[in-house]
Amino acid sequence: MDLSFADADLAFQQDVRGFIAANVPADIRRAQSLNPSVFSEPDIITGWQKALHEKGWAAPGWPQQYGGPGWSPAQRWIFETECAHAGVPSISPMGVKMVGPVIIGFGSPEQKNYYLPRILSGEDYWCQGYSEPGSGSDLSSLKTRAVRDGDHYVVNGTKIWTTHAHHANRMFALVRTSDEPRQQDGISFILIDMKSPGITIRPILTIGGDHEVNQVFFDDVRVPVTDLVGEEGKGWTYGKYLLEFERGAGIASARLRAALNTVSTLAGSEITGRAVEDPDIALRLSEIEIDIDALEMTELRVLSAMQNGENPGAVSSLLKLRVSEIHQAVTRLGVDVIGHDGLVVEPMRPLHTLNHKPAVADQILPVMPKHLNGRAYTIFGGTSEIQRDIISKLVLGL
Repeated sequence: MDLSFADADLAFQQDVRGFIAANVPADIRRAQSLNPSVFSEPDIITGWQKALHEKGWAAPGWPQQYGGPGWSPAQRWIFETECAHAGVPSISPMGVKMVGPVIIGFGSPEQKNYYLPRILSGEDYWCQGYSEPGSGSDLSSLKTRAVRDGDHYVVNGTKIWTTHAHHANRMFALVRTSDEPRQQDGISFILIDMKSPGITIRPILTIGGDHEVNQVFFDDVRVPVTDLVGEEGKGWTYGKYLLEFERGAGIASARLRAALNTVSTLAGSEITGRAVEDPDIALRLSEIEIDIDALEMTELRVLSAMQNGENPGAVSSLLKLRVSEIHQAVTRLGVDVIGHDGLVVEPMRPLHTLNHKPAVADQILPVMPKHLNGRAYTIFGGTSEIQRDIISKLVLGL
């Protein structure tokens, strides 16, 4: 893997910088800097996704025939890194990085023709229907059932921790379509219109005070059979394929480095009494930076493999584990840097729309909520224990 930039890559880097400068105004960057949640609010990303779509850059990981830009691993790394450095909001990964690859890999021609353009444009905003109150890490025990009734499935059950279900107009979901001796064999992957009769969304506030997640209830919800992806009973295979992209298809190191730089700047400012002069703070900054360097090299290896047509595979579990742990280390350090200011509670959300002056500066305002919300990183998308089990079996061969 050649890590040096060619002249064409350097020219591309300047193109990206110019594009960001022209399409991400200061108020959007401020809004993103105040966002403590996993995803950016839709009002932050709408204009950015439209600009990306018009430029042909909305889906860096997609094949060109479906609207991908055809970037090399170096170009993709440059784009993600420049976006992170500039404080650009990330568009929701549910469509582009998760259900999009599944539709590309297993969907019917009709599904590809209909859904993929709507994902690229942002016309469809997706949420994920995987976890249930009794099925989290043990996802194959899920109970939400879809019963065939002519040209429709009738869906009953509930999904939980459903990020941005209150914003989404579409859901991709794993449902049980038959009872088999092996639980995984009775699961199917379907696409659900969130405006369908019988869907109820109940908000859940996180410990950080944000409304990110929800519980979604299905009461006799009718879903056309044409919105079954692939074959009935093969949903477990498609769901695992999706999780590989969720866990390993991005470049989180760039965002983590930007987050660490924010903490470092805060630690060196008078706002925190120059907390960086504390030897423990300085040491931890250096340790986390080294961890991010190592993560970045692994991500580049995965990107190179994906460019050659491979999916992330089991190494995606390694990436998910390390990203989660490093994110928590960064946010934990941020709380230590701001000290007693971490006790200030701002209950209103979103933080970028407050109509009153908060008790602390903008730089400090999202630090504690980010830390609290970040506690979930080692749970969602597969707990760290599950990732270690996958790594031991499929990477280490234990």
